[in-house]
This record gives sequence, C-alpha cells and structure tokens, in this order.
Amino acid sequence: MERNIAQVALFAAMIAALGLVPQISLGFGVPITAQTLGVMLAGAVLGARRGAAAAGLLMLLVALGLPLLAGGRGGLGVFTSPTAGFALGWPVAAFVTGLFVERVRLRSAGLAAGLGAVLGGIVVLYIMGASGLAIVTGRSLPEAFRLVAVFIPGDLLKAGITGMLVQALARVRPGALAWHRGAATGGLRL
Repeated sequence: MERNIAQVALFAAMIAALGLVPQISLGFGVPITAQTLGVMLAGAVLGARRGAAAAGLLMLLVALGLPLLAGGRGGLGVFTSPTAGFALGWPVAAFVTGLFVERVRLRSAGLAAGLGAVLGGIVVLYIMGASGLAIVTGRSLPEAFRLVAVFIPGDLLKAGITGMLVQALARVRPGALAWHRGAATGGLRL
C-alpha cells in the first residue's frame, strides 16, 4: 500500500517537474509542454489505476491553487481556460495508456508502452483537449481539432520516448513494471 502511494506521488511530482521544461506557445492558448510525456509514462509504468491516480493527484493540487502546470499555472481558472480539456483529460489518458499495457500483451514492453501512449496520450487526450478548446473558445470541433493537430508530431515523439524508457526499465528492472511481470490473466497476447 505504501509503495503504491509513493509511486503515485512520485509520478505526480514528475509530471509537475516536466512543466519546468520551457514551453512553446503557438498563439491560441494551448502551449507545447513536456508534461504530457509524464502523463504517458505514468500510465505506461504504473498501469491504469495508479497512472490515473498520479495524474489526478496533480490535477487536484492544481485545482487547490498550486502553480504546477507549465508556465506556473494553477488554480480553478485552469479548468475554464482553452487547456481545460487537456488538463481534465490527463487522468483519462494515463488510465487508457495503462489499460492498454495491462491488457494487450506484446513481446516488447516498450512497444506496448509506445502504442498505449499513442492511444491514451494522443487519441484520447486530443479528443478531450479539442472538445474543451471548442467549448471554451466557441470554435467548431473540426476547427479545434485542426488547431491541436500541430501537436501530433511532438506527441508522437513523446510516445516513442515513453516506449524507449519503458523498454529500458523492463530490461534493467523487470519487476518495476507489475503489468509486465507475466501476469497472464486478462491480457491479449500478441
């Protein structure tokens, strides 16, 4: 139990720390940050529930006013800004990434993590992020998707980095990935 709590807190802190990496603004309110890499890693390393808990813990701290998002943003205003859908989508993205790595058993932990990161950290997150952008800014959903599409190459790179880091972790500390230790129940083997 204590180990799970410590891992959740550690990954929440890692996501927050990745917000210190300089961000790039594209001018319509949604910056490019390294924090989504942390969200992808949380799901890929911790699995669905703990990964979502890590991202959810960070969002709770942000809601309480701590300036933990890129650019030192925090407080309830984050959840009414153009980035609201992305912020609210982080726990869901980590959950979906983790669920993929838990359920779809690939020979390579890195490949599973990379594909899970694409599904959760890009597909699911973009659906939520673009929806939030459309609602907050009054743009149409197709227009919001076109605006956020510029982030896809960078997020594909982050998904690749997630896969490489998880593969390295599986090699040096195989027991660190509970979902990869050969728990053969419930997974689809490929």
